[in-house]
Amino acid sequence: MKTNQNETSSSPAVHCENLKREITELIEHLRKDVGRVDEPQFKALCETGAEVLGGLRKAFEHYGEHSEPAWRGSAQPA
Repeated sequence: MKTNQNETSSSPAVHCENLKREITELIEHLRKDVGRVDEPQFKALCETGAEVLGGLRKAFEHYGEHSEPAWRGSAQPA
């Protein structure tokens, strides 16, 4: 994986982008490995891992876009 830019930054947005990039690279690696190996169990493991990481990447995207209620700030007590 490539070195993160601005690792010392205090900005969550910077770290969010770095993590999304690294997760994407890992997803791509897993998907390539599916075509490189013959063992069905390992192929399934790689496919499952790529899907799980895709969900995690989507969560970071939602955080960065503030598109989910949980990422829009503190909720006011009822």
